[in-house]
Amino acid sequence: MTTMGRLRTRTLIAGMVALATVGLAPAASAATGIDTRWSEPGPYAVTVEALDSAHTVYRPSRLERHPVILWGNGTGANPKIYDGLLRHLASHGFVVAAADTPNAGSGQEMLAGATTLIAENSRPGSRYEGKIDTAHIGATGHSQGGGGAIVAGADPRVTTTIPIEPGPQGSATALKGPSFFLGGQFDTIVIPALLVVPRYRLADQIPAIYGELGGATHFTPGGDGGGFRGAITAWFRFWLSGDERARAEFFGPSCGLCGDGAWSDVRRNAKALAVPGA
Repeated sequence: MTTMGRLRTRTLIAGMVALATVGLAPAASAATGIDTRWSEPGPYAVTVEALDSAHTVYRPSRLERHPVILWGNGTGANPKIYDGLLRHLASHGFVVAAADTPNAGSGQEMLAGATTLIAENSRPGSRYEGKIDTAHIGATGHSQGGGGAIVAGADPRVTTTIPIEPGPQGSATALKGPSFFLGGQFDTIVIPALLVVPRYRLADQIPAIYGELGGATHFTPGGDGGGFRGAITAWFRFWLSGDERARAEFFGPSCGLCGDGAWSDVRRNAKALAVPGA
């Protein structure tokens, strides 16, 4: 080979290496999963007490001004079954009103918690006076309570919803704010493909995301929420608390949820894809 030929060959190889490097660059910046900060305890000490005769409240011990989360239990369950998860949410700055009922599917028991807190926010002398962010109220629950959360999400006071392995109650087409539908890969009671994904698909009037947790059964959300805990916290921190650190977990081309191997299926509808990333 001539000197000129060798020079051309070296130039070609250098160019190919450069192109390969450029092609690999996006992968280097891709999300590796949901930040562990959301599954770790938050900065607030937590107090658990009766809100009224029908609700247990999990709240920051030192009240400032906090968004609200309405909680609905699964059939036959009570807030103690989900105590770790509800304490965790309170530690991240939420006032959680948990309905004390094993039948939260009507959504009305959950919404009654919002009514009480909104009234307490305005009542002189209440420990909640001026401490409730009434413009930011979320609804979530498990199983029948997940169905109840969908019902509650049709109420204009509720600004975002997370149905966890939800029962059949409520209409996804009536949801008013962004929703995060959660399924369990091995849930044989609320089968994701039959009972969760179709409801996510119906919610095309709002930004909606479907997340299926790998290996999760119908009972995974009990206790401290298991692998669902971090994603639930991040969603509410973004939509209720305006925490911009949580935006990238769900939105943009390299969302943390999308790149997290713990989730066996993640889908985002057109309106969710249109939400700007970080």
